Amino acid sequence: MTTIARPTTVAAIGRSDRLLALLPGIGLCLAVTGAAYALEAGERAVAGKAWLEALVLAILIGTAIRSLWTPGDSWHEGIAFSAKYLLEVAVVLLGASVSAATILAAGVPLLVGIAGVVASAILLSFGIGRLLGLPTRMALLVACGNSICGNSAIAAVAPVIGADSDDVAASIAFTAVLGVIVVLGLPLLGIALGMSGIAFGALAGLTVYAVPQVIAAASPLGAAAVQMGTLVKLVRVLMLGPVCLVLSLIAPRLAPQQMPAEEFVAGTAAPKKFDLAHLVPWFIVGFLVMVACRSFGLVPTAAIPPIGRIATLLTVVSMAALGLGVDVRTVAKAGGKVTTAVVLSLLGLGAISMSLLALLHIA
Repeated sequence: MTTIARPTTVAAIGRSDRLLALLPGIGLCLAVTGAAYALEAGERAVAGKAWLEALVLAILIGTAIRSLWTPGDSWHEGIAFSAKYLLEVAVVLLGASVSAATILAAGVPLLVGIAGVVASAILLSFGIGRLLGLPTRMALLVACGNSICGNSAIAAVAPVIGADSDDVAASIAFTAVLGVIVVLGLPLLGIALGMSGIAFGALAGLTVYAVPQVIAAASPLGAAAVQMGTLVKLVRVLMLGPVCLVLSLIAPRLAPQQMPAEEFVAGTAAPKKFDLAHLVPWFIVGFLVMVACRSFGLVPTAAIPPIGRIATLLTVVSMAALGLGVDVRTVAKAGGKVTTAVVLSLLGLGAISMSLLALLHIA
């Protein structure tokens, strides 16, 4: 009996240790979330409305804390868990608020247009990077991160093209910082232009880097903006698979990195085989399953509001974690060429996206 029970006991201890390791970071994220909701409530009490909602406040508070204080190792696991897994659960739950009718309402032209925007933005961004003198792999990382889904795209593309860690770190630093700037600035643009919720949601989905950032950016313009933004963004994320497939075909033709010989021997700089299984995240599948359940009436109407509130809460927690991972001082270390390339690429993506909305008469 003892021999049989031992593996289970060891596994239970391992799970317990894992949970304990997550608690400090999750607790910190929850504290930031509580502060964000408290500030939002204070805004409503003083001004009658919240100019900055908890989603945005969580990013700002987290970023301020991270820029003044670097959390130690004991905080990292919980922060990373909150930024990744809680967000993924939130995205799945968000699928309950989207039906097939909403997707069909977007129309085939918009779905095709999203693919066109991604392809055009990658080519434009890569061209800008090369004109500014960025190495080929660095230019590709910036282009894919800017055009598809920020850090996730960079992480997926890097091994496919054999990019080194310095290029990856610099690219991720910029998507983290500029992602926050876009979340804060884009709603101001949408309000200034008098955009409808549907139009602004589409713009946010086409331009903002990450799914939670799309939700945060779209929230000020209402539920329709959030739903459209999430839908467009998820279609944009699905473009990562075809893009990585194309890059895997051209990677062998790229010039070799100037790296120490021992790194080539270890295989760290060599392009890796394309693996489609890693490019369709489970939460996208989960989101689509929830959309199907909603479309077939398997999600009770009464359950949709509480599911939406839970999804929002989890998203705010993940935004707090996102902010805690952003140190604005890291941008200064990446260099002027990278800064210029990323900013110009982002402006180009915005221009292409606005052109698509105008072409489809979405206003």
